[in-house]
Amino acid sequence: MSNEPMTRRGLLIILSSPSGAGKSTMTKRLRVWDPTIRFSVSATTRPPRPAEVDGQDYYFRSRPEFEAMAEAGEMLEHAEVFSNLYGSPKAPVVANMTGGVDTLFDIDWQGGQQIKQAMGDDVVSIFILPPSMAELERRLRSRGQDSDSVIADRMAKSMAEISHWAEYDYVLVNADPDACEAELRAILTAERLRRTRQPGLTDFVRGLAREHGGRT
Repeated sequence: MSNEPMTRRGLLIILSSPSGAGKSTMTKRLRVWDPTIRFSVSATTRPPRPAEVDGQDYYFRSRPEFEAMAEAGEMLEHAEVFSNLYGSPKAPVVANMTGGVDTLFDIDWQGGQQIKQAMGDDVVSIFILPPSMAELERRLRSRGQDSDSVIADRMAKSMAEISHWAEYDYVLVNADPDACEAELRAILTAERLRRTRQPGLTDFVRGLAREHGGRT
């Protein structure tokens, strides 16, 4: 029998959190832990900023091009933000999935719901909570980038996002980044090993049966 590892379907990993709860940090840590994880590149109708590269930072599309893609079902999710359209193209994600490569999405609960509806059991959704609202505000202020009014607005939006926590498969409290990362790793390790994600198992077990039969 072959000792080669059995192929599996790639995961679609949705990682969401309010601003300041640690989503960006956890995204970077996961990709250091497993460099094969691909980050989903969004499409947008906004113009590229200096040094941004098409296909690497975003897929830059005109509004008619974007709308045509959405109409044709080529977007897993899309929304309009500040008069620009943003969305997740379906083709590269499906290619990753069929090739056994996991794709990581840094999106909000609305985008996550659209992807779940489109891709079903291939999706694993994880929401990251702050240990307290006081700590969340402290983290936002420690950045030294925003005024009091902007921070107040971010805190209000944070509570709106947190209200959707129960719509996720897993919910983690990021009190300690190292512990949170370990929990994320455990989730992905277990999800990758689910029987339903390993299409090669059936043939593998049949091979065991044939091997056994040949020895009797």
